[in-house]
Amino acid sequence: MTKTTILRWACITVVLLTGCTALQSPPQQTEPSANNAVVALLGKARLQGEQGRLPEASASLERALRIEPRNPLLWQELARVRLAQGQYRQAENLAVKSNTLGYGNSVLCRENWRIIGQARTRLGDLQGAREAFSKAE
Repeated sequence: MTKTTILRWACITVVLLTGCTALQSPPQQTEPSANNAVVALLGKARLQGEQGRLPEASASLERALRIEPRNPLLWQELARVRLAQGQYRQAENLAVKSNTLGYGNSVLCRENWRIIGQARTRLGDLQGAREAFSKAE
C-alpha cells in the first residue's frame, strides 16, 4: 500500500470512530472532499473534538478551510466546535455560511438549522430558535 492509501484508510477509520461524539456529524451523502489533506484535517478535527481538545479541533478545521474555503461541511464542523466552546453567535454565523455554500444539500442544511436553533436557544432568542428548529424539520 502507498502512503496515500494508508492515510486515506486511517482518515476513514478516524471518521467512523468519531461518529458517536458530541460533535457528531449527520451521515453525509458524498465524500467530504476529494482533497486528501482536507479529509485528513477533518478526521483529525473530529478526533480532537471527541477528546475535548476544542482549540486544536478549531485550528485543524481552519487549516482545512484555508485549503477549501467553499466547503460547506468544514464550515458546519467549525460551527459545531464554536457551539461546544460557548461561542454561540459565531456558531450561528458559521452555520449560516455553511447553508449558503451548501444550498441544495438538504441533509447539511437541516443540520445547520439545528445548530442555529441550539445557538439561538443559548443566546436566549427563543422565537428565533423555534424558527430555526422548524426549518430543520
